[in-house]
Parts: sequence; C-alpha cells; structure tokens
Amino acid sequence: MNNFTPISALAGGIMIGLSVVLYFYTTGRLAGVSGIVENAITKKANRLSNIFFLLGLVLGPLLYGITKEPIAIAFTLPDHSFAITDSYPLIIIGGLLVGLGTRLGGGCTSGHGICGIGRLSSSSIIATVVFVGVGMLTVTILQQSGIYL
Repeated sequence: MNNFTPISALAGGIMIGLSVVLYFYTTGRLAGVSGIVENAITKKANRLSNIFFLLGLVLGPLLYGITKEPIAIAFTLPDHSFAITDSYPLIIIGGLLVGLGTRLGGGCTSGHGICGIGRLSSSSIIATVVFVGVGMLTVTILQQSGIYL
C-alpha cells in the first residue's frame, strides 16, 4: 500500500468537512460540485459565488503545486508518485462518463458523499456505496487487464 497516508488523509478530510460547513453557513447551500457547475453555467442567481467556488477548486491545488508547502498543515506530506494518462480521448471519455453519472445519480461524490451522508440521507448513503464500489471494481478490472493503472 504505497499510498497509505492516514495523517494527511485525516487532515484533508477535516479541511473538506470544515469547508463544507463554512460554505453552507455563508451561502445557505450545499457544496455539491456538479450542482455548482450546473448553476454557474445555467442560472443567473448566485453565478458569481459559484464561479468563485470553482476557481478556488482550481487555484487551490495550483497554489499548493507552485509552493509545495502545505498551507494549513504543520507537518510535511510525503511525496507519492503516480501516473496520470496523457491520452486526450481517454480523458474526454472519462469526463463525459463522470458528467453522465452525476446527472443519472442526481449528484456527485461531493454532494452525496460529503453533504448527503453528513445529513444522514439514505439515498446519499446508497449512492456513495455505489460510487465507491464501482470505482473499486473499475480499478481492479483495469489493473488485472493491464489496460491502465
């Protein structure tokens, strides 16, 4: 298990949880990313706050990548190497499938997995179990077939 990092995972989970709570208390809305993307594109109401939220999702990791210093964590995170495909067709197909899945599932992992489970929503718990199970199955199949990963 090369990527077993319980301390950084716990710290990241705490930061995500606090961010979701802060977002809810400042906007009165849940932080489901697929819904925020849809609202940023289709709705005029709250468009600016949705765009700022999405910019933060992009700029936060970029800032971290530039500085290589964890801003809110007082310890050094270990470097783990991993490969991401440079196949544009695979990236495009994957993005379309994720978009289709979020529409069919009525939300994404952030909406169901973080906000929905936090509200003890049974449909969100079921959706999250399905997301994780299918993800695990997909990785297992791809690793065993040697196609990718």
